[in-house]
Amino acid sequence: MRFFSYFTIQSNILVLVTSTALFVNVGRDGGFWRVLRLDAMLGIIITGLVYDIVLAPLQHLTGWAETATIGLHYISPWATLLAWLIFGPRPRVSWRTFGFAFVWPFLWLVYTFIHGAASGWYPYPFLDVTTIGYPDALRNSAGVLVVAVVIAAVLTTLDRRLPSAVR
Repeated sequence: MRFFSYFTIQSNILVLVTSTALFVNVGRDGGFWRVLRLDAMLGIIITGLVYDIVLAPLQHLTGWAETATIGLHYISPWATLLAWLIFGPRPRVSWRTFGFAFVWPFLWLVYTFIHGAASGWYPYPFLDVTTIGYPDALRNSAGVLVVAVVIAAVLTTLDRRLPSAVR
């Protein structure tokens, strides 16, 4: 259960599912699909940024742990963004999609704080209420959320303006 509680794991699963679905049917579309795809993009970019800026300096991994970290936190985020910039498909993101894309991250935060309160375990140190307290954990959450809103706004704007290799 803890493994799947990491935002990193959930965002990488979303990327895998949406990328595979697009590979099978590049014309896939629909309201729910658009939100899912934006969530995958938003989640994986946040994963890459938060890891690089906040978590990487705290870790000194070697071996398979380092290999997995490179794949999940560096290759997956930036390869996914690059593929989206090149291939799209676009346009797929409206401002309505933008709004609904924050349901999953919000529910993840609620789950994380409830699970942490019940078990004493938090997936990331910047959310660990037992170590840093609720005010700092909530401030950190709000900070990441603000960054996510900016990223989602940029993705939404780019989706409407960039050409797509696939329509």
